[in-house]
Amino acid sequence: MKKILVANRGEIALRIMRTCKEMGIKTVAVFSEADRMAPFVKYADEAVLLGPPPSSESYLLGDKIIAISKELNVDGIHPGYGFLSENAAFNKKVTDAGITFIGPSPEAMEVMGSKLAAKAAVKAYNIPLVPGTDEAITDVAEAKKRALEVGFPILVKASAGGGGKGMRIVERVEDFEEQMDRAVSEAISSFGDGAVFIERFVGSPRHIEIQILADQHGNTLFLHERECSIQRRHQKVIEEAPSAVLTAKIRKAMGEAAVNVARSCNYVGAGTVEFLLDENKNFYFLEMNTRLQVEHPVTEQITGLDLVREQINIARGEKLTFHQEEIPMHGHSFEVRVYAEDPLNNFLPDIGKLVTYNRPQGLGVRVDDGFEEGMEIPIYYDPMISKLITFGKDREEARLRMLRAIDDYEISGVQTTLSFCKFALQHEAFVSGNFDTNFVKKYFTPEVLIEDTKEEEILAALFAAKLFETSIKEVIKVAENNTIQGSKWKKNRLN
Repeated sequence: MKKILVANRGEIALRIMRTCKEMGIKTVAVFSEADRMAPFVKYADEAVLLGPPPSSESYLLGDKIIAISKELNVDGIHPGYGFLSENAAFNKKVTDAGITFIGPSPEAMEVMGSKLAAKAAVKAYNIPLVPGTDEAITDVAEAKKRALEVGFPILVKASAGGGGKGMRIVERVEDFEEQMDRAVSEAISSFGDGAVFIERFVGSPRHIEIQILADQHGNTLFLHERECSIQRRHQKVIEEAPSAVLTAKIRKAMGEAAVNVARSCNYVGAGTVEFLLDENKNFYFLEMNTRLQVEHPVTEQITGLDLVREQINIARGEKLTFHQEEIPMHGHSFEVRVYAEDPLNNFLPDIGKLVTYNRPQGLGVRVDDGFEEGMEIPIYYDPMISKLITFGKDREEARLRMLRAIDDYEISGVQTTLSFCKFALQHEAFVSGNFDTNFVKKYFTPEVLIEDTKEEEILAALFAAKLFETSIKEVIKVAENNTIQGSKWKKNRLN
């Protein structure tokens, strides 16, 4: 594989290209008009304009991306995450065009892209599943009957998609019909697929995911876990590896379950199997993401493996060069997602210009980003500015290093999630490891950040007053010295 086109943008495009460069592989960037001056475009060996800023007119143009790949004699396409990364139809078109898709087969992607199909596939492998229905339900009366059998509270979920869309928690049977109608409507609007199913609602779960690698020679391994329970709007903000609560026994059981999930669909490549872990440490299969995850760097930090390199090696038919028992787990790593969002305003996007942008540095600090000072955060895409990653010999060292890195990260011009992440990392529940996916709902209100800001402003004012007081005293002292010196000078002249 001598040339790879990266069908993505921003930090993930740049991160993939860096590994390609280390492997002696040429890269092609495709970009929209909004990203013309982006670092990933300048870093690539070749770059081709796709079209106007909207994704539908640029990064989602699969046929155009394939045509560019053929014209430039590209050997492989890496989709990154988001956009076309889990689009089975695009995957098939790439393969049919004689180009290597760096990821799983279209068939595996299609199975795991549907939560219902995924549940059906893994059932034969005795993977623990949350009690609920195994098929789509459209009849409200039948759905209500099944919900009563499962037991309230229940969760109505869209089979396609994710990110909390098409999902409704129903506490009482009296609310069931209305909430199911809303879930179906939102699923159709978001994914064009109104299929929904029912699961028992696990009230205080932790979100644990297992990274897997599978080659074309039948070898499937797990690379330990990531804890992803700090979320807002069902989307992750802080991740860590390993989890603070998993025992070696549970880790092994979850890892083996993840490997079986991959085997259930003949998976090849890097993938992530997601689980819910309840308060009694029972785990249940949630879904499989058939791509590289945003939070993959924390796994790289504790294992020393480059997951993009592994993806490329697998795609070109190479065997994994290590066995399960050889995969290390050294130290601890955190990742915070730095979004251009305002935590004081329900985490709504705060698009604008990066007036000041200075990255933190130092031992154990990594920043994966795709911006430079003076650039605009485009309104057309996800508002993530960067991923800030730290590593330490243990959880506490990595946590304290992250707090230092957050303080050293200088960003102005837009509001970011850094203040929230600092709050979370310092909270007693997080420090103790005693938290779940309800962390934001339980502990966070805008007022806690406002109070912190007030305290900082008071300290700054006191510091300024002290400096002012010191300056006045120095001025008076200098004036007095000058007066004394002046008197001495006059006296000497008279003599």
